[in-house]
Amino acid sequence: MVSLQPPVCDFGWKAVDFDLPGVDGKRHGLASARGPKGLLVMFICNHCPYVKAIRPRLVADCKELMEKHGIGVAAILSNDPADYPEDSFDNMRKAAAEWQFPFPYLWDESQAVAKAYGAVCTPDFFGFNADLQLQYRGRFDASRKETAPESSRDLFHAMTEIARTGRGPREQIPSMGCSIKWKGE
Repeated sequence: MVSLQPPVCDFGWKAVDFDLPGVDGKRHGLASARGPKGLLVMFICNHCPYVKAIRPRLVADCKELMEKHGIGVAAILSNDPADYPEDSFDNMRKAAAEWQFPFPYLWDESQAVAKAYGAVCTPDFFGFNADLQLQYRGRFDASRKETAPESSRDLFHAMTEIARTGRGPREQIPSMGCSIKWKGE
């Protein structure tokens, strides 16, 4: 299991549209995922210890961002489930139900969306403003494979700022996580 850090934020980069199946039985893209104040696209998976360490707080923070700050959220799983059965579509359904995801959980079976976004790890966060311009590419908080005792809430504060001003923080700490499991690797 390789731990990776994504590159720093490319401010202003435009969100790439997608059309992916969700565990809710619907197809989702930018139009259905975005909120009036912005959009958070996150690449997560079921098996990654970095994602597991933040999952309860991630769900709570996303719910608050959606309900109180007008941020739409989409979670995308791009891992090849051949070597990681825990990341299968059926297990995505189970995880979304168990953790009561308030956002669509989408399957990028072809891995084309992850490649278009330049996603490198789980979790990998892309925070866009209302004009779908990238304003945040940082970490969730100080957690790694274990939950940090005092959450810095980097992602939450950045997305709240984006909702309020349309701009993300200039200083961002990259996320860290497990490498995306690419097909054929």
